[in-house]
Amino acid sequence: MTGTAQRPNIIVMYADDLGFGDLGCYGATDIPTPNLDRLADQSLRFTEGYASAATCTPSRYSLLTGSYPWRNPQAHILAGNAPLIIDHDEPTLPGMLRDAGYVTGVVGKWHLGVGDGNPDWNGELSSVPLDVGFDHSYIMAATNDRVPCVYLDGRRVDGLDPNDPIEVQYVRENPFPGTPTGRDNPELLKMMYSHGHDMSIVNGVSRIGYMKGGEAALWTDEEMAEVFAARAVGFVTEHKDEPFFLYYAFHQPHVPRMPGARFAGLTGLGPRGDVIAEMDWCVGQMLDALESLGLDENTIVVFSSDNGPVLDDGYDDRAEELVGDHHPAGPLRGGKYSLFDGGTRVPFILRWSGTVAPGTTSALVCHTDFFASFASLAGQSLSEEAAPDSLDMLSALLGQDPIGRQELVTEGSKAKTLVRQGNWAFIPPHDGPAVSQATNIELGNSPTDQLYNLAEDIGQISNVAAEHPEIVARMSARLAEIRSGKRTRC
Repeated sequence: MTGTAQRPNIIVMYADDLGFGDLGCYGATDIPTPNLDRLADQSLRFTEGYASAATCTPSRYSLLTGSYPWRNPQAHILAGNAPLIIDHDEPTLPGMLRDAGYVTGVVGKWHLGVGDGNPDWNGELSSVPLDVGFDHSYIMAATNDRVPCVYLDGRRVDGLDPNDPIEVQYVRENPFPGTPTGRDNPELLKMMYSHGHDMSIVNGVSRIGYMKGGEAALWTDEEMAEVFAARAVGFVTEHKDEPFFLYYAFHQPHVPRMPGARFAGLTGLGPRGDVIAEMDWCVGQMLDALESLGLDENTIVVFSSDNGPVLDDGYDDRAEELVGDHHPAGPLRGGKYSLFDGGTRVPFILRWSGTVAPGTTSALVCHTDFFASFASLAGQSLSEEAAPDSLDMLSALLGQDPIGRQELVTEGSKAKTLVRQGNWAFIPPHDGPAVSQATNIELGNSPTDQLYNLAEDIGQISNVAAEHPEIVARMSARLAEIRSGKRTRC
């Protein structure tokens, strides 16, 4: 496309720990998601859309860089004071779109590091989203269960009183005597932890890591959805007259699940169901804003999730007890952290009103492909070093190609990888427990090869590796070739 007026706006709305079976448009019946169902009715809905990883930092890194996360040893679940893992000179999706004339913004969860490690939260921060392609940024540094529990507006902590400086440490024992922790002061908690998450208490919830100070800047969990929604809608409103790219990264349904008052108790599935309903409301706020601004037909809206679902991820919010007949991963095996499809096959819907026909497709696509695909849309050529694993899947994303990718590498926890080719999923032997004791999720680790035909066995029940040694050999060799460093974008 040429000419600024012809370039569609792009919004990527990214849920956190939302499963393939959590939405009504993917078959759920117990959680009301009317806005997402409305979006799906107007969109192309993918049944084989994937995150690159079964955990959050790796999948977010991959989305923004077009690189498989295991290529970067730092792309693992980060502490709240970790350094930025995207180099300033590394090509990024927002940087490419900015070069194409887009104004770029990020709102919500970041979790890709800030500064050079152990940053001083009390001054101007370096190595933030503004340094890797974004023009505007309003984020939480890591996750809602990690300190620091403050918002970052550009390069500074929003609302910080300079007379009450923030201190953050990630160590085993409390370095701030007199500062309450979940471990020592459970009587102060309004939500009890189940495993881990027993350090500094903020807003009645104990977190990972220790923090003191910054009282005026601390977030209130129950207000977070409205804070981020207002910022996201504000960005779109401010830039309605120019091409924009917005990466709107929700914190729901990540733990701690603390819905606002209007959503608490709404679903009967406990806080997890309630925050999914709350996230759906946030989606509705954005859809309504686009409609009122007259931007519906000139805006690509993508909704997806960074990885699969988890029920007990560190807080006793009764998610396992109340889940009932709801199946967060739908028909898929595993969930967050898992090598099985429940870890990475996620809700994935795309709307471009008037251009993309609503419907359903089984084309194989991945978030990693946004980089090359949107570059093609914006008429941008990629440099040799950019986006080594991002493929131009624009035709598949727009519903013109029913096949999509021929192969895809995804990972479970700790950068353990598998390869998908056609309908075959091959998981090589990996050390580790078969089931996570903390989360009760099948991880996919096995001392032997695993091969599944996903067209016949979506739940990955029957391991047919012994019946197809030639397929195992071929896919094992290909995975080894890619892991040796071979680029997948030629």
